[in-house]
Amino acid sequence: MSKYLDVIILDDDPQICALIADILQSFYVWGDIHPFTDFDEALAFCQKKHLGVALFILDVYLGEKTAFDFLEEILPQYAWAPEDTIIITGNASDDIVNKCIPLNINYLIEKPMKAYTLKLAVRAIVGKYTLFAKRILGNPDFARNVANL
Repeated sequence: MSKYLDVIILDDDPQICALIADILQSFYVWGDIHPFTDFDEALAFCQKKHLGVALFILDVYLGEKTAFDFLEEILPQYAWAPEDTIIITGNASDDIVNKCIPLNINYLIEKPMKAYTLKLAVRAIVGKYTLFAKRILGNPDFARNVANL
């Protein structure tokens, strides 16, 4: 089990879920990749974790539930989950965008997705954590201030 920035993939289509995991395996080095096709299984995994940070790649529609339902369920463990989420959909619409905006979800990818689009979105989310880590490591005063929060 990694102590770094894990990726949780949730897509009810096993082929899409496997494709996303394969794309990530080709470049992702900042944590472990956990693909799920079952909403409840992914939810149970997240609720068992004590770490409050992960990157989420979620299909909008997951049977009778949605990615937004999933995010609502995991918010107690992952307060920053919406900002660390990439939403994937077969049909991007104003309705989906209007659900993403108030949650601060900034990454929406339409299927069929291009691998580079996913890579860039993942890298953007990881980038905020690596930048923060560099600031803490490079500035002891800043690190002390963060520790006092």
